[in-house]
Amino acid sequence: MKTAVIYWSGTGNTEAMAKAVAEGAGVDAVAVSDFSGSVGDYDALALGCPAMGAEVLEEDEFEPFFAGIEGALSGKKVLLFGSYGWGDGEWMRNWQERVTAAGAELVGGEGYTVNEAPSDEDLAKLKALGAELA
Repeated sequence: MKTAVIYWSGTGNTEAMAKAVAEGAGVDAVAVSDFSGSVGDYDALALGCPAMGAEVLEEDEFEPFFAGIEGALSGKKVLLFGSYGWGDGEWMRNWQERVTAAGAELVGGEGYTVNEAPSDEDLAKLKALGAELA
């Protein structure tokens, strides 16, 4: 199964999460600005983005990227993850709805969120989710 881990991170928290997922999946994590492949070539995707502004995906790079691949998610295994510093996780609930409406299978049943920086326990869980994804 071909797997990609693609993320956007502003403070490094989501990047740390992406690296843990990638380690578990046995692949490299790639910043969304550096991803040059086609999601159609992958069976499984791990997508990471923190909550921004009024609990939305990062709007300059990640949201346009995600909107562009949304139609190609049907039948794929998808793991969502990200960090936040305020709010109640509305951005993740909305993102989950978009992914399942596109016909993807959510690994773990829901996105994995961390308030601020991930703990060692969080990173271990993300590594396990990466292994499950791959």
